[in-house]
Amino acid sequence: MNKALEGVRILDFSHLLQGPLATQMLGDMGADVVKIERAGSGDMFRGMTFFAKWVGGSESPNFLAWNRNKRSIAFNLKSRKVHAIIMEMAKSADVVVQNFRPGVLAKLGYGYDDFKAVNPRIIYCSGSGYGEEGPYVDRPGQDMLIQGLAGVVANTGRGDQAPVPAGAGLADQIGAMNMVYGILSALFWREKTGKGQKIEVNLLAGMLAHLNQEYVAVLNLGEDFVRPNSGIGHPGMQAPFGIYETADKGYVSIAMSPFKTLYTVLEAPQLAPYDDLETLFSKRDEVFDKVNAETRKFGTADLLARLLAADIWCAEVKDIRRAAQDPQVTHMGMITSYDHPRGGNVKVVAPAVRMSETPARIERPAPLVGQHGREILAEFGFSSAEIAALEAAGDMTVDEA
Repeated sequence: MNKALEGVRILDFSHLLQGPLATQMLGDMGADVVKIERAGSGDMFRGMTFFAKWVGGSESPNFLAWNRNKRSIAFNLKSRKVHAIIMEMAKSADVVVQNFRPGVLAKLGYGYDDFKAVNPRIIYCSGSGYGEEGPYVDRPGQDMLIQGLAGVVANTGRGDQAPVPAGAGLADQIGAMNMVYGILSALFWREKTGKGQKIEVNLLAGMLAHLNQEYVAVLNLGEDFVRPNSGIGHPGMQAPFGIYETADKGYVSIAMSPFKTLYTVLEAPQLAPYDDLETLFSKRDEVFDKVNAETRKFGTADLLARLLAADIWCAEVKDIRRAAQDPQVTHMGMITSYDHPRGGNVKVVAPAVRMSETPARIERPAPLVGQHGREILAEFGFSSAEIAALEAAGDMTVDEA
């Protein structure tokens, strides 16, 4: 079968989440992603996990999530021999991706100008927390910090409690999408012009762009968002937008719908006096509490059936385990797996983009540290003796299952 990005080779210096998710998405579409890791320990994410547990007893779920469809080579980037090898590899590469702190790779001779000197067509995508210059350039660009700085955290949670960050790496993952967006745009432009370029993506800019709707409202309407004390799902929305309890200890989200339709379905005519847009906003906490008292009278399945029959926008709130078994998730085939040499059969989320002629595929599990180093260097013309010498000198490590 055809691959949309077949023939595109990526030298991937990235680590943790932002860069690896971006290159995994490109790998899913057929790009040859050569993950350049630190000799010995590899990507920092290999040493992180959730629940103090490891997949197969040794593998990080964090690393396994973002590094399929890649080959790994593990180098000592401070070695001048390694520098010469990577620059030789760069001559036939299309894209370089990195998300080290600004200036770190450039000091080692792996900046955009270094790669451009050996390959003017190279596309160099650099990810950071706050950009490559400015007052925050030396600060750690971590996901939750960015969510707090940009306004996501202040907009989330109940007003009488502390603000709450999103329960996922939202800034990192938006940053990854922006990396892919930039790289694909640059590849398309290069097809027309033959020219490479440098792409700069940072988490703060991505998070701000993601909040454009909220920024436009605040900066143009002269109002600030104030978190309600109830469970209203967005500080700019009126009731009943939010998450409601049911009789069997479940939860149902209710979004936009005519309020009269809702209180009719709930058999609660006493809510009629609130059926006015201004009232639904000014008294949204009060309305939320009254609606919540009514939804508690119904079981989750019964409430959903009633709401859906009335064309009210609603959905059940599910945890990850139940969401993975959801009939629509199952129908889309979004939970799949791959076989890992140490982790065993690893359940993962499938690629989200479907293409008729060049479908995304999972062809490789997340690699071991430097697992493909020998085959990668052999493809670039290095002899077995030269490769063995690199390993003996500690300039390259190879972990094999």
